[in-house]
Amino acid sequence: MQLLTVALEKPESVNVILGQAHFIKTVEDLHEALAGAVPGIQFGLAFCEASGPCLVRHSGTAPDLIELATKNAVALGAGHSFLVLLGNAFPINVLNAVKAVPEVCRIFCATANPVEVVLAQTDQGRGILGVVDGESPRGIETEKDIAERQAMIRRFGYKAG
Repeated sequence: MQLLTVALEKPESVNVILGQAHFIKTVEDLHEALAGAVPGIQFGLAFCEASGPCLVRHSGTAPDLIELATKNAVALGAGHSFLVLLGNAFPINVLNAVKAVPEVCRIFCATANPVEVVLAQTDQGRGILGVVDGESPRGIETEKDIAERQAMIRRFGYKAG
């Protein structure tokens, strides 16, 4: 077995959801879940099929995001993994809908941070072991940091008052 990492390629403003599913209809079901969660959502979706022709299946509403999701999925090459790139929505807006898709087994990350995916390569193929989501902490928040965090959450409309 060989361990390797693949850095996901994406613009800083794009959010990503990386997960694992188990069936060819995942592409259609994820597309429907995403489109139903946020009206006018812009996204690209790619799914690495793990049996039969083993193709990277893809869908979405934004051609540039579909192309980038597909490129990243090919680079990962991990069977039954899926990648969603969000253009005008945040994971918090769609994550419950994604997790409710019956084929979805797990979510590795949902983030706008830079992501490195830790993979195991065997004679059979590749599997995702985990992710490095962003950077390591640089310290502990102060009272000022707490107040800024709480203000930002309210500014974004996630908490009242």
